[in-house]
Amino acid sequence: MAKKSIVLVLVLAMLAITFAGCGQAGKDSGKLVGVTMPTKSLQRWNEDGANVKAALEAKGYKVDLQYADNKQDVQNSQIENQITMGCDVLVIASIDGGALGGVLQQAKAAKIPVIAYDRLITNTDKCDYYATFDNYGVGKMQGEFIVSELGLDKGEKGPFLMECFGGDPGDNNAGLFNKGAMDVLQQYIDSGVLVVKSGQTKFPDQIAITNWDSKGAQDRMDNLLTAYYADENIDVVLSPNDSLAQGIVASLKSAGYGSSSKPFPVLTGQDCDKINVGQIIRGEQSMSIFKDTRDLANQVIAMTDAILAGQTVPVNAEYDNGVIKVPSFNCQIKFANKDNWKELLVDSKYYKLEDIPDAK
Repeated sequence: MAKKSIVLVLVLAMLAITFAGCGQAGKDSGKLVGVTMPTKSLQRWNEDGANVKAALEAKGYKVDLQYADNKQDVQNSQIENQITMGCDVLVIASIDGGALGGVLQQAKAAKIPVIAYDRLITNTDKCDYYATFDNYGVGKMQGEFIVSELGLDKGEKGPFLMECFGGDPGDNNAGLFNKGAMDVLQQYIDSGVLVVKSGQTKFPDQIAITNWDSKGAQDRMDNLLTAYYADENIDVVLSPNDSLAQGIVASLKSAGYGSSSKPFPVLTGQDCDKINVGQIIRGEQSMSIFKDTRDLANQVIAMTDAILAGQTVPVNAEYDNGVIKVPSFNCQIKFANKDNWKELLVDSKYYKLEDIPDAK
């Protein structure tokens, strides 16, 4: 009888351990995170989506990843579906940060926390956290690069001919990029060292490119070159990101830039897209801001873990979205140029050397 009792106790103990283990696995891995990205048409968002999904799944989360083809109604429907699915957290890289108020009220009613991913969700109180980079700092770094390349900080007076481009007006970051750059460059425009022949500097009214479209940037650059630069070369183009820089380079090439008598202007960018790294190597583009999306994905993980564990969410900044001040985390930015691109992008294993056009 004693032996039977011992066996029974051992069996019950093993079952208790088994069920406890199952319960712990469910706690760690059963949570569902809905991730929505703007589009697959830009390299940046493909990589962001893949990095976030992989990082979340490595931590044991289930992930529903969606791309919205830059259509706001599609993104709204995707988020509604994720709410219906019972997602525990929503991670949203918005197309238009001000167009999500309605659908996010549904998230609020369902008590689903929302993390804005790299694009601030605006004009709503239903944006719980924001994971991003220092987007004002991106523009500031681009402006400072132009100042350094032209020697303006060393007293060069030019005058240098410049044109300005801006991003999508629905993307809150586009305004931050522009403000950061113009806060650096405006003094040189005012003093006549930088001359914008078109007179077009206002964002978004004059310089914005809808959906960050390369073709839109190419068309605008074509028009600027035809109207204002038929008899002299442009020296500087402020481009806030790489998709616009691709279109600008295409336009410059069509206009004959790239020779000793018509050298490429100083041209900025952002995201270090593979095509653009090739442009930097060939001397067609001067720099690009590197935003390591692995860091951003890891920050989303840290926020998600803390939210679901009821712990303090890591933040180091806050952004006013027009209704509330959103607790935020700014990841680090760096710039890549012809001198450091390999160390920054290849040695860090962000890219393989063979992935980059003309890399050696």
